[in-house]
Amino acid sequence: RLLTTARCAPQSPGTRVSFAGYSLGLVLVAACWLAWTSAYLPAKQARDVLQVIHSRCSVRNYTSEPVTQNQIDTLLRAAMAAPTAGNAQPWSFVVVTDRERLSQLAGRLEYGKMLTKAGAAIVVCGLPEQALPGEARGMWVLDCAVASENILLAAEGIGLGGVWVGVYPIEERMAAVREVLGLPEDAVPLNVISLGHSTGIERPKRKFDESKIHRETW
Repeated sequence: RLLTTARCAPQSPGTRVSFAGYSLGLVLVAACWLAWTSAYLPAKQARDVLQVIHSRCSVRNYTSEPVTQNQIDTLLRAAMAAPTAGNAQPWSFVVVTDRERLSQLAGRLEYGKMLTKAGAAIVVCGLPEQALPGEARGMWVLDCAVASENILLAAEGIGLGGVWVGVYPIEERMAAVREVLGLPEDAVPLNVISLGHSTGIERPKRKFDESKIHRETW
């Protein structure tokens, strides 16, 4: 009845203009909200998440095709979507695309020779002072590790190859990365993730082993 009355009630021109303006405002707010949320979601991919997981492998051989800024941004968003203890997010990322700097890292890291051919690298750094306090402070390693895995899986998902080059906890490697990249003392380099377009040489390994599974108890 109220709705019928409202429909039948005469409306002044000012009322109609106000209602139209209010409706337009709602439409604009909704459009802005959709644009903001969609900006944080990757475009739909044809590949299933389990296919990505089982297709991922350590890729050390790359073509000359460059890694784009958009691809790097996609990987960084994936990294920071990782779970983190207490939502502390004790991480920071250094993106390296300069050829000379990549070569310097390759020269200083025993297992980082592939960086001379990489299109880019992401150095995952932990910030222990920003982690949870007390005994939980060491969880920055776990937080940065899952962020690193997200990078590697996202790379596979968007057609890139990557490999984790271990740095932490070997003092010599950490010192080398700090020096090349000018890291502050409170930033601990966990790894260097080498990235590029795979030549297709590497293939995923079959690692599933039923003997390593215990059910209910050991």
